[in-house]
Amino acid sequence: MGWQGKVAFVTGGVSGIGFGIARAFATAGMRLALSYRNEAYRDEAARWFAQAGLEAPLLIALDVTDRARFAAVAGELEAHFGRLDVLVNNAGVSIFGPTDEASYADYDWIMGVNFGGVVNGLVALLPLIKRSGAGGHVVNVASMAAYLPGPQAGIYTASKFAVRGLTESLRYNLAAHGIGCSLMCPGLTRTNAWDSALRRPDDFADSGFAPADRAELEGFSAAFDVGMDPLEVGEKTLAGMAANRAVIFTHPEFAEDFREIYEASIAALPDEPAPEGRLEIERLRRAAQKAAEAGQAIGLGDLT
Repeated sequence: MGWQGKVAFVTGGVSGIGFGIARAFATAGMRLALSYRNEAYRDEAARWFAQAGLEAPLLIALDVTDRARFAAVAGELEAHFGRLDVLVNNAGVSIFGPTDEASYADYDWIMGVNFGGVVNGLVALLPLIKRSGAGGHVVNVASMAAYLPGPQAGIYTASKFAVRGLTESLRYNLAAHGIGCSLMCPGLTRTNAWDSALRRPDDFADSGFAPADRAELEGFSAAFDVGMDPLEVGEKTLAGMAANRAVIFTHPEFAEDFREIYEASIAALPDEPAPEGRLEIERLRRAAQKAAEAGQAIGLGDLT
């Protein structure tokens, strides 16, 4: 697929993975709108585009949990570009702590940004993408945490599992419109994601986790220093979109984990025959999924 002249909107697109994706898109000839919350990151991104001699992106202030603002952004994009072809729901927060100690505020903040922000982007902007016609693409950025849980990442993991399930289902719906849909799951990347806890909004201050310790977080940031360059993540994202991959994995180091997941899942299945009626329902489900991915609209009647 040719990307020249396509219009893309990347949430959280002025730093980290979002900026890596933005740079890859711009180099491929796309016109860009990027959302931001931090003005310093916004200014750094603007300088990069100017120095690279590329079209300046439309820079949009946006809190992805703000539905009214998202609706206004849809109007701004249509007024500025007249269309939208690509949506990358990238903005997120990385907060860690023992799940058994989490408060409502911890759940509300993390899920509100990481899952709710994706929902808000889809509800606000999918109509514009559909009006722009076939050939568009939606990328929802999750994480390897969408597959690999951990003892310090329960809510973060839940948010990414949710994005995974939503995206894998949405792909079937968008195929009928000629719109691609991919789940992008990066591994360790050289970003500033480690400092999310230091930027916690006051509305969600009542945390069950221990107060954020800057020194401890800065020590943890050393792990991010060995991460993949965000631009490489962006280039691999673009390649995955071109191939319309359902899942885009950017890092190669997880084969052992997936092998363990597969083997444990197979071993957990009861070793007994299933009745023919249930087998038929599952055959219909599989056939419907294949038909949906090929672009056929599927209704409940196709499942029974």
